[in-house]
Amino acid sequence: MTWLDLPESTGFGITNLPYGIFTSASGPDRPRTGVAIGDHVLDLAGLTGDPVHATGTLNAFMAQGPESWASLRSMITAWLTDPAHQERVTPHLLPRDSVSLRMPFEVADYVDFYSSRDHAENLGRMFRPGSPALTPNWKHLPIGYHGRAGTVQPSGTPVVRPQGQYRTDDGPRFGPSRRLDIEAEVGFVVGVPSTLGTPVPVHDFSAYVFGVCLVNDWSARDLQAWEYVPLGPFLGKSFLTSVSPWVVPLAALTAARTKPPVRDEPLLPYLEDGDEPWALDLSLEVRLNGTAVSRPPFRGMYWTAAQQLAHMTVNGASLRTGDLFASGTVSGPDPSERGSLIELSWNGAEPLALPDGSTRTFLEDGDEVTITATALAVDGGRISFGEVVGRVRPAPSA
Repeated sequence: MTWLDLPESTGFGITNLPYGIFTSASGPDRPRTGVAIGDHVLDLAGLTGDPVHATGTLNAFMAQGPESWASLRSMITAWLTDPAHQERVTPHLLPRDSVSLRMPFEVADYVDFYSSRDHAENLGRMFRPGSPALTPNWKHLPIGYHGRAGTVQPSGTPVVRPQGQYRTDDGPRFGPSRRLDIEAEVGFVVGVPSTLGTPVPVHDFSAYVFGVCLVNDWSARDLQAWEYVPLGPFLGKSFLTSVSPWVVPLAALTAARTKPPVRDEPLLPYLEDGDEPWALDLSLEVRLNGTAVSRPPFRGMYWTAAQQLAHMTVNGASLRTGDLFASGTVSGPDPSERGSLIELSWNGAEPLALPDGSTRTFLEDGDEVTITATALAVDGGRISFGEVVGRVRPAPSA
């Protein structure tokens, strides 16, 4: 319970308390840290006077580690539930619709994985007919690639249609991508750095990872198809990756933790997650121009974020505060649960029908994509991850 009047529909109740960076016209115009609570944002910089919350990024606070994270969460909960704090806290509660949300953290490195079996099998059936849907290594390790940290941007950043080379029957051509796609993903934000040469064990996941956000890994499928052999994604992925403005702390996701799917192959010891798995039961929704076109379930992801973290550091690679690693496209077994247009339209062979009578195989200029997600809260309600939104703009004129 809280002394605030919290509409249940917001998903930003006392069991959530996600962090973000905002500016407001009613106070200092500098970016500062806030916590979403109901229809409000709690201004931590103003309330606490702690300079760590006035830096314009979550990085300095995230670097303080789990004890500081837990301590502040406990204090915020007390401030919002004990009426004795109401008079002190109220001046620092701002209407959420009166603030502008910014990029929540400064991205150090960006890694994207490929951890949905349904997604990987769908693409395997499309592009390798007659062969096994999964590559031989897929069930043995979390496959991923390093992306471009500088093009990870906050929700609302325009999606300028990328240009590049793509293959035609007459040879390679240069021009705007004709197969612009989405990938509905979940991102994990590293708070605590690690030492170069020292792997992070799978069971130390919560000692390093601060929280969770939503990701749209925009993809130019035609550029990607021409360039990805033999080294993998490059220009088809690096033009923009969008993240949601709120980072939900791991502490809010206790009730969402669940067991991962049964694995078909034995795991090597460094990937064994034993009795403390970090699969999460999150419900995603993808809307195209306001219409829900997919509801991907995150609980079915074959590889968990803890295994991804262990794998990407097992060679001794170090973590930095602000590292972002994403799940890869979230897709389920049902056609209505596919988290990308290449799956929803089956590589363009089955156009997606929209209520206005139009169809889509891939994105057109002016299209807007919104990804949202919720999870079970410890009080039995739902917590919200907010949304990540992007609207497609035409490619720059030559």
